[in-house]
Amino acid sequence: MSKGNIGVTSDNIFPVIKKFLYSDHEIFLRELISNAVDATSKLKTLSSVGEVKGDLGDTRVRVTIDKKKKTLTVSDHGIGMTAEEVDKFINQIAFSGAEEFLNQYKDKAEAIIGHFGLGFYSAFMVSKKVEIFSLSYKEDAKAVHWSCEGNPEYTMEDTIKAERGTDIVLHIDDEFPQYLEEATIEGLLKKYCKFLPVEIAFGKKKEWKDGKQVELDEENIINDINPAWTRKPADLKDEDYDKFYHELYPMQMDEPLFHIHLNVDYPFNLTGILYFPKIKTNLDVHRNKIQLYCNQVYVTDEVTHIVPEYLTLLHGVIDSPDIPLNVSRSYLQSDNNVKKISGYITKKVADKLAELYKADKDEFAKKWDDIKMFIQFGMLTDEKFYEKATGFALYKNLDGKYATLDEYKDQVRENQVDKDGNMVLLYTNDADAHYTYIERAKAKGYDVLLMDGELDVHIMSQAEQKNEKLRFVRIDSDIIENLIKKEDAAKDTYTDEQKEGLRKAFEALLPSDADKLKYYVTCEAAAADALPVFLTQNEFMRRMKEMSAHQQGMSFYGQMPDSYNLVLNTNHPLIQELVAKETSEEVQEKPTPDPSLKGGENGSEEPKNETIIKTIYKLEGEDERLKQLIDIALLASGQLKGEALAKFVNRSVELL
Repeated sequence: MSKGNIGVTSDNIFPVIKKFLYSDHEIFLRELISNAVDATSKLKTLSSVGEVKGDLGDTRVRVTIDKKKKTLTVSDHGIGMTAEEVDKFINQIAFSGAEEFLNQYKDKAEAIIGHFGLGFYSAFMVSKKVEIFSLSYKEDAKAVHWSCEGNPEYTMEDTIKAERGTDIVLHIDDEFPQYLEEATIEGLLKKYCKFLPVEIAFGKKKEWKDGKQVELDEENIINDINPAWTRKPADLKDEDYDKFYHELYPMQMDEPLFHIHLNVDYPFNLTGILYFPKIKTNLDVHRNKIQLYCNQVYVTDEVTHIVPEYLTLLHGVIDSPDIPLNVSRSYLQSDNNVKKISGYITKKVADKLAELYKADKDEFAKKWDDIKMFIQFGMLTDEKFYEKATGFALYKNLDGKYATLDEYKDQVRENQVDKDGNMVLLYTNDADAHYTYIERAKAKGYDVLLMDGELDVHIMSQAEQKNEKLRFVRIDSDIIENLIKKEDAAKDTYTDEQKEGLRKAFEALLPSDADKLKYYVTCEAAAADALPVFLTQNEFMRRMKEMSAHQQGMSFYGQMPDSYNLVLNTNHPLIQELVAKETSEEVQEKPTPDPSLKGGENGSEEPKNETIIKTIYKLEGEDERLKQLIDIALLASGQLKGEALAKFVNRSVELL
């Protein structure tokens, strides 16, 4: 038996391993099994070139638990190690200037990770003692036993081992009893080792019998050694891709919409399958569903350094040995290969979408609502993707017809260009709430888009920036005559005093919540058959408030109260009747003027505007009628609710 110190110039190596080197304790199992798979793969390679003679026999990697001894063992039948190889690969940790290095980077796991192959030493994160029993495939090799208790001292001696390969025995620390539980270990094996190229056995298969689980004779194989992404696309059918999707996501009930099979070997190696799921409204729910593998070893589902952020909404697998990883395989390091891979995936996704749209526009349109958010997210965040996506990004109108922006512009060009040459695209985000406005637009031959998606407001703003003389206008942002001005607005015959009188009369009866809601009364010469009073909302301010919910740096708009214009249609008979009433010569004796309207110098009793006083007085008897008109406007825009709605109903009955 020999004793010695592990070849590191600092005694701090084990505390660093335990505390800093790995991002998660649980990955020790992945590292040990990866080593076992590597040893088995090397044996198969040597056999293929004739350096290992005869039948290889059993090549499974096995994981076993002994609760009484508190041990977890990973066993393989790979190439094994001689005493010299144990000394070289285990005892000599190749730290150059280790003490200085560790002192410099002890608080930066990612600085250590990626420089040195320390996978085996991850075992000490959860073990108070680790043993190695190994027998090399080489003829006349002697088995070796190595032991270490988590410090630089080790023992190594000859031993007896019947079969070729290596057993790593972990004496689990009392601090980590969960790693002696079958459910925990099986969960980790399925997470990290589900698609390794060598069979991984853990215990026996079980089945329910007579109300309890019964152990069978057959070994429980954890992994699929030939996952779909490692096979040629020509050898796979659609049902194979769907089956693999549910193998990746067993709890996912929906079928994927379509898939992309990645397969490139130059200038980098990359394989994988990406799926387009049905994407709902919440962007975050679907993130982190792409799994990153390195030679079929699971690494992470945090792939934002490899693919653009919008692609994280996809599901699937990416496998590449050319992505630089740290020693724990948990942190990605940015380099040119990563950028090239990201660009390749982006182009592949865009080309696939363009191909699907070109092949069958109707079928693509049926899937649009389920993939719309993904495509819009990509257009907003990736300029190259935007350029390609303009050829297949769709807009839907209220008749359920889909078209790209260029196609839609051609469809409405004849009717929806204003007198200044601007193309105006009308839209609604709530067809029921805006029904009255939509009907007025349709009566003029205008088409209306349905833009009710979470990112639609951002997409419209982007399209306006990219296209000169193009404006999106929500259907309720103004009177229909002003939305697409064909000629200068018609002038009405009312005086400023008359209009001011109307405004004051209506303002006095409007609901008031200045912190959250503001109304401004305006007079407009709309069509005589339009509503007498209706609400509009300024397009710019409303859009800024909507965008502030998703965009940093715009919180100022989000804090502003909602504001609406209460438009009095001066061409409507009911409004004209009110104007006629206020200008009637039958002026009754006025009550004491409202102090708020006094404005003479030095507190004089003279009112600011005699006409306004007359107007308010002569319309005071019309309170119920004015309230009814206001409520009709609120009701038409979906804002009349609760107590106000009940009062409106009762008042309507009384007026009838």
